[in-house]
Amino acid sequence: MEGRQVKFINSAKLLRQSGRLCQKQQASRSPSRPPLKSRMGPGLFWNFPSKASCTVPQSLLQTMLLSRMAGMKDQQFTEEKPLLPDSRGQETEMENCETFVATGDWKEHDIETPYGMLHVVIRGAPKGNKPAILTYHDVGLNHKLCFNSFFQNEDMLEITKHFVVCHVDAPGQHIGAPQMPQGYQYPTMDQLAGMLPSVVQHFGFKSIVGIGVGAGAYILAKFALIFPDLVEGLVLLNIDPNGKGWIDWAATKLSGLTSTLPDTVLTHLFSQEELMSNTEVVQNYRQQINNTINQFNLQLFWNMYNSRRDLEMNRSGSVINAKTLRCPVMLVVGDNAPAEEGVVECNSKLDPTNTTFLKMADSGGMPQITQPGKLTEAFKYFLQGMGYIAYMKDRRMSGGPVPSASMTRLARSRTASLTSAGSVDGSRNRACTHSDSSEGVGQVSHTMEVSC
Repeated sequence: MEGRQVKFINSAKLLRQSGRLCQKQQASRSPSRPPLKSRMGPGLFWNFPSKASCTVPQSLLQTMLLSRMAGMKDQQFTEEKPLLPDSRGQETEMENCETFVATGDWKEHDIETPYGMLHVVIRGAPKGNKPAILTYHDVGLNHKLCFNSFFQNEDMLEITKHFVVCHVDAPGQHIGAPQMPQGYQYPTMDQLAGMLPSVVQHFGFKSIVGIGVGAGAYILAKFALIFPDLVEGLVLLNIDPNGKGWIDWAATKLSGLTSTLPDTVLTHLFSQEELMSNTEVVQNYRQQINNTINQFNLQLFWNMYNSRRDLEMNRSGSVINAKTLRCPVMLVVGDNAPAEEGVVECNSKLDPTNTTFLKMADSGGMPQITQPGKLTEAFKYFLQGMGYIAYMKDRRMSGGPVPSASMTRLARSRTASLTSAGSVDGSRNRACTHSDSSEGVGQVSHTMEVSC
C-alpha cells in the first residue's frame, strides 16, 4: 500500500567498517600478505582478512553493531509498491464460502487397505466438520465413466466446490490399471465396503455423504450399516439389496456363454428399450468398456458382484432386532431400469421418515448420465434437508431458473420428514439430527415418490 513504511538496517556498511579496521591491523603486521576476498550477496565483493589475523575484540564489534542499530532506529524508507495488499477488515471468498477448489486440481492416490490397494481420486481437503462427498461406481465402469457427466454439470460444480470430493475406483477398474495376477482372489462385496474406512482415515474425513450406483450403491449401503457414525447421508442409484438366487446365477452364467462380457454388463446398466434402440449412449459405453477397462479385472468384479449376499437390513418393527440405515437416504432409479424392482425392494426396508424415493422419467438405466441436471437438482434439495444449504447459492436469488414443481415437491417431502421446523431456504439447525430428534419430527408414514 502506498505510504507503507519499512524499516531496515544497513548491515553491509557496518561490516565494511569492521573489515577496514581489521585490514589496518593486518597491514601493520604483515603488509605483504594480500587480504582475502569474500563475496557478500549477489554481485558484491568485500575484502576481509582471515579470521586468525583479525584481532578486533568481539566486545568492540558488538558495541559498534549496537551503536549502528541505535543510529538507524529512527530512519524510515518509503516503499514504492506494497508487498501485499492491505486486506484488513475484509473476508476472502474462501473464508466466506469455505470453497475448496481454488485450483480445481484432482489428485490420484493409491491407498493401502486390509484387503489390498485402492485407487482414489480427490479434489480439495477436509475442513471442519463438513462431510466429504464420496462416490463409488457401478460394475463395468470407473469413476470417470460413471460420474463425469454428473459432476461436470454446471449446477453440480456450484454445489461441489464447497465440499471435498473423493472418487473411489474398485480394485483394478480404473483407467490404466494393471491386470490382476492369475489366481488373484478379488475382494468380496463386504470386503470392498471394509476398505472404505482406510480411505476415510487416510484423508482425515469426519464423515461422508455417499453417492453410489449399482454395485457401488450396494457397497456404500453395506459400509453405512457397518460404520453408521461415518455416514451422514446416502444417494443410492439402481441399488439391488438382494443377493442372486440360483435361477439368476444360472441365467448370468448362460448369458456369459452366449455374449461378450461388455454386452453382458450392458444389460445390467441399461434398460431393454435403450439396448433395443442401440442409442448413442449405449454405443459409446460399449466402446468405453471394451477399451478403457481391463477385461480380466472386470470379470473378477462382475463375478463377485453376482455372488453378493442380501443386505441385512429391515424396516424397524418388521422383524425382531431389525437393522436398517440410520442416515438420510435418497433412492434414485430410472423408469424401466433393470434395477427398478431392486430399488423398490430396498425402499421397503428403509425408514420412511428419512427416505426419499425418486423415480426419474425418460432417464433409462443411468440417470446420472442421461439426466444429470435433474439429478443435480434433487441432490441439492437432499443437502438442503441435511442443513447444508447455508453454504450454497440459490440460483433463484441470482435470476436463475426456478426448480420444477416436481423438485419442489421433493424438497417439501424431505423437509417434512426430517424436521417440523425446517424450511427449503435452509433455516434448519444441524444440531437437530435424524437419530435424536424424533420428538420434533413430523412423522411421515410413507416415502414420497417423485417422477420428474
